[in-house]
Formats: sequence, C-alpha cells, structure tokens
Amino acid sequence: MKVWTFALLSALVVAGCGNNAGENNGTSGNQAGSENQGDAAAKQKVTVVLDWTPNTNHTGLYVAEEQGYYDEAGLDVEIIQPGDAGAASMVAAGRADFGISYQEEITMARTSKDPLPIVSIAAVIQHNTSGFAAPAEKGIVSPKDFEGKTYGGWGSPVEEQVMDSIMQMEQADVSKVKIVDIGNSDFFTATKRDIDFAWIFYAWTGIEAQLRGEDIHMIYVKDYSEKLDYYTPTIITNEALIDENPELIKAFMEATSKGYQFAIEQPEQAADILIAAVPDLDPELVKASQEWLVDQYQADAPRWGEQKQEVWQGYADWMMEHGLLEQELDVDAAYTNEFLPEA
Repeated sequence: MKVWTFALLSALVVAGCGNNAGENNGTSGNQAGSENQGDAAAKQKVTVVLDWTPNTNHTGLYVAEEQGYYDEAGLDVEIIQPGDAGAASMVAAGRADFGISYQEEITMARTSKDPLPIVSIAAVIQHNTSGFAAPAEKGIVSPKDFEGKTYGGWGSPVEEQVMDSIMQMEQADVSKVKIVDIGNSDFFTATKRDIDFAWIFYAWTGIEAQLRGEDIHMIYVKDYSEKLDYYTPTIITNEALIDENPELIKAFMEATSKGYQFAIEQPEQAADILIAAVPDLDPELVKASQEWLVDQYQADAPRWGEQKQEVWQGYADWMMEHGLLEQELDVDAAYTNEFLPEA
C-alpha cells in the first residue's frame, strides 16, 4: 500500500488462496455440462484481488460466491491473492477489477508523484480496529510505556508517526523506542523472542490471543485521535472501470453487499462458508473472529459499506500534518458511495 504498504503486502502475502468459481465449468460433456458451460460463458468475468491471505475481513466475498449472489448478478467472480505486485497496483493497472485495500494506502497512492487511479467503493468495516498490542507481562498499558521498549513493525514511516503522535499526548519521546523491522513474523513468536509490542488488527490477532489464553493489552490508535479512525480495509476499483462500466461495479457491489449482510445476520453459517472455501484456516479462530465482527461491519453506518467525507478528510489532514503526503488529497475523488445499494 503506497511504497511502504506495497512492501508490507509483499512481506505478508502467503501463496495459496482458493476460489472455486468456475469449477463447475469443467464438465463431463453431457447435456447438463454443456448448459453449465453456456451459462458461465454468458456471465461477466470479474477478478477480485485480496490484500492478504483470506480472513474474516473477506467473508462477504466468499458468501456472495457460495450463496449464488454473484451468479444472480450475472458475474463469474474469481478471488485471487496479490503476489508481489500488491492489490492496489493490480487494480490500478486493470489486472484485477476489484481489490481489498486500506484508506492509508489509497491516500498515499493517489497523492504520490506517480498516482494510482484507484477509488474506494466500500468500507468493509466502519471503524479502525487496529492498534499497538503487547503481552500483558510487558507492562505496556499506555503510549508512555513505549519508552525503553522494542517495537516490531514493517518499515513504514506511518508507524513511527502514529506512535509519535500518541506518545506526545503523554509527554513521551518516540526516540526512546527501539524500532525494528520484523516483516511477516508471527506476533506471538516475535513478542516472546525479539520485540515487546507490535501493530495488530484485533479482529484476527486479538481474537487469536483470546483463544490461546494469552493476555494482551491493546492500545487502539483511534482512541487518541478521531483522525486515526479511518477505514481499513476497503474495497477498491479503478477510475477506468468507473468511467467505462459503472453497471458492472453496481452489480458487483449489490451482490457483495448481500454477502456482508449475510455475514452480519448469520455469522456462524458465514464462518462455515469461509472455512469450506479456505480449509487451511483455523476453524475456531474464523468462527470467533466472525462473531466479533458482527457489530463492526456496519456499526453505526446507515448501511454496510457507507463512507463519510469527514473520515477521508480527517486522515488526509493528519497525514499532511505529519509530512507523509507529497500533495493534498482530492478527497471527493478518492472514494464514492454511488455503487452501494440503497439502505
């Protein structure tokens, strides 16, 4: 995502995601098989690239596929992983129609010297559930406690700036934090061996800590500034597709919205769908994470996917204030709600 987020994706991506869209096209040659092939040929081929390995942020996509919502919309959807290129680059280049991204990635990508024409078309969850986490025995209960500790990150300038901004609120000094790059190292292994704390998403790593019986303390960044309560993750497309085929985007988003609504209303069944699609996932973790996300997907928004101008403006302002943008973001061009179904 942007320069540093692309690096993060490259580090985090693990090969092997699966999507069964189109398996029924490999027929035995009988009449039913021919009809299936004809139906598939009539559908619009669509590719969705994930940001990372499949997890509960992506459940709505897998539900929409399994429940036939994409079929009903006339779409043949393939869900893939990004590889080294990263989802944003693939979507920007038209190598994927849609992707999973983050507000911070989109903000930096659109304001770089060589801007990427990506646009956010839905917020997967409404509030930023990420933050700094540490095992309880480390004694890190506030940003002041970061002093004298070792932080494990992925080499992004945003990490240090966020850390600095919340530490300043407690008259703490970020220069007293040792910052090391741990890439895609496991949080639990790294905090036992090399580091004291790291940046995690509670819906996955935090829930995993609960299941493992490991007590962690979580410091949510959004609790220290409204400007840090940004959308992460989001669904993106590119400007060319918006200009050339808005009806395709509308059809995709209507089906995808149904998938996430299903996950909100039937989290246990939605978890089973994700587990069936991606058998390598830990079923217990998927089910617990899915249940936790029920109240996060839509939260206080009038509909799933809704994005607010003030959220986009607030985070862009924060990034400008901290010298992380090369130019100001055109907020209105960075996101849109126009493809979401009516509430």
